[in-house]
Amino acid sequence: MFDLTQGGGVITAMIGWLLVFAALFAANEITRRFKWAGFTAFVVMPIFLTGIWFTILKATTYLDWFHLVKVYSSTAGCILFWCIRFVGGTKKDGSKWRLADKKWFLFLVPLILAINILEACVRDFQIGQMAIGIPSVVDGLKVFSGPWNYMNAMAGILNIVTITGWFGITIRKRTKNDGSRDMLWPDMLWFWIIAYDIWNFTYTYNCIPSHAWYAGLALLIAPTLCAFTVGKGAWLQHRAQTLALWCMFAQTVPIFQDQGKFFVQSSFNPTVYTIMGSLALASNAAVFFYMIYKVIKAKKNPYTNEIYTDLKAYKEIKKLA
Repeated sequence: MFDLTQGGGVITAMIGWLLVFAALFAANEITRRFKWAGFTAFVVMPIFLTGIWFTILKATTYLDWFHLVKVYSSTAGCILFWCIRFVGGTKKDGSKWRLADKKWFLFLVPLILAINILEACVRDFQIGQMAIGIPSVVDGLKVFSGPWNYMNAMAGILNIVTITGWFGITIRKRTKNDGSRDMLWPDMLWFWIIAYDIWNFTYTYNCIPSHAWYAGLALLIAPTLCAFTVGKGAWLQHRAQTLALWCMFAQTVPIFQDQGKFFVQSSFNPTVYTIMGSLALASNAAVFFYMIYKVIKAKKNPYTNEIYTDLKAYKEIKKLA
């Protein structure tokens, strides 16, 4: 799947991966637990870095449409989630209000997620149209197009369709051990997250193969581990934050993953591409059919209603709200 002999070798590649994973997990913990840290990381820092990217680092950073859309869309998601968690106040009559109670505002959450997924689907379709079986170079990255691009793009579309329970998003209650006020999404459960992870890893492997070791594996495992342990129910928040942090790092220090001792390249094996494309499509199709089953059984609209309320995993997250 990966050629770990390039760059600094297998040991260096493993050390680099562990460093990226640990840094992302730790940075997400800090930015989710402290209000000021989140504001600094996703409002102040992007403004500062933008000035650097378009001036001092203009000759070395990524300035193609895809990378710029990715870094700014993920950062916009983090700002939106921060506002949902913390913005509120008191009305003239003394009653309290908060953005988390505004359904029209909550609609922006699945919208940003869907746009983010769709960006990647467009990229897969774009690369899939190139010469099949012949390596090509896109925005400086070597890619290997084939039917797997179309399979994964379709998996991504299914992943968008299966985003359910839009208005069930809520806030985690403060406790002695966790005052983060995480943005919980009870209807976004483990099977959807795993299907997303398989699809997204396959996308990175298809479209940015020299980045998949870090932007695929490390960047996906960090938020998923957090969502299954200390930050249950808030996977999307963790995903957005780790993605934005990684994109800002990659924009600023592209040499880390593009060349040098930490560089890791794909093996460009058609069999691996086919297997991953098949897994992505099969897993997301399975979630889609399960969603249809639940919709028919509950007789509910899967987008305006939560449809997994009878599951243990849903109930565990709901208790935290």
